[in-house]
Amino acid sequence: MKRIAILGSTGSIGTQTLDIITTYPEKFEAVLLTANHNWELLVDQAKRFRPKSVVIADESHYKKVKESLAGLEIEVKSGANAIAEAVKSPEIDMVVTAMVGYSGLLPTINAIEAGKTIALANKETLVVAGELITGLARDHQVSILPVDSEHSAIFQCLQGEDRNSMRRILLTASGGPFRKLSIKELEKVTVTEALNHPNWDMGAKVTIDSASMMNKGFEMIEARWLFDCSPENIKILVHPQSIVHSMVEFHDGSIKAQIGIPDMHIPIQYALSYPERLRNDNYILNWDKMRKLTFEEPDYNKFPLLSLAFEAIKQGGNMPCILNAANEVAVKAFLNGEISFTEMPRLAEFAMERVPFIAHPDLQDLIETNELGVETTRKRILITTH
Repeated sequence: MKRIAILGSTGSIGTQTLDIITTYPEKFEAVLLTANHNWELLVDQAKRFRPKSVVIADESHYKKVKESLAGLEIEVKSGANAIAEAVKSPEIDMVVTAMVGYSGLLPTINAIEAGKTIALANKETLVVAGELITGLARDHQVSILPVDSEHSAIFQCLQGEDRNSMRRILLTASGGPFRKLSIKELEKVTVTEALNHPNWDMGAKVTIDSASMMNKGFEMIEARWLFDCSPENIKILVHPQSIVHSMVEFHDGSIKAQIGIPDMHIPIQYALSYPERLRNDNYILNWDKMRKLTFEEPDYNKFPLLSLAFEAIKQGGNMPCILNAANEVAVKAFLNGEISFTEMPRLAEFAMERVPFIAHPDLQDLIETNELGVETTRKRILITTH
């Protein structure tokens, strides 16, 4: 029995993780569930899965969660600090980090320091602090198992291989809903259009990042740290069908690909069960319905956030942290109707030019960088919208 903590249990990855726990109750147990604002679903999940404890990040909902779970042997806490502390529990074997954005950093650090296996779905953790996180994982002999479909694909392709035989990573991208639009058309896209992803069912933040291709830039940075691969050896290919989840090219010219339907249950289940493969008959690829697989180069002019991601990891230091902070603010502003879709990369570039660069940041530097990146981007939005 593997005891699982799910950080962000009410989100897309969290709910699908609970689906897998439901399918294999003899193998997995949910012992900690956390949520940001969605207290009603958190309560429903707690009543169904009976974890040892739950944490609601938004402290204004604490009383409602506490009262709703009264009489059950479930500890209820609230606040970001409570989440960061809860992952240290000796009753936890694996932590699924499915929180969105920068908020996943400190809990992941605490979980690593407590010796927990990490099932990483929060790509921003490695974007913001890749060198710090991978160093901690080595020091504490902790495994980081990728949950993102692309990184799971790469991880699977490398099983049984000498890492030194890898020439490059071929990271696939769906291209999002705006792949065929012109730059002029992108200026007028709506929030509703941006949230209508052609292949994947994801939360709002990740869906917008996919539409802008920021998500793929972050995944490139994540792959750099997960697989110790130079960014120059990570090639992004737009693959609209989302069937080939990523590939690895080896020095002898061979290429291995991981193929499957676009559904996150598959990589989540692999991370939970690794190194075992569990049977699941619900996610079988129907070859009769698949006529062709296509690949094309991404358009870096239409999607400048992708270029900014390569520039950020090239500079290193706290630059990816700056980019992430600016993007989080920009995505929220776009979702709230404050800025246009094409304003997001402009805001990110502005922050990267204004926030002081630190070549070798420690954790406190990264915390302060994130705060300054958020503040700088918010101020810029206020200036440009008033």
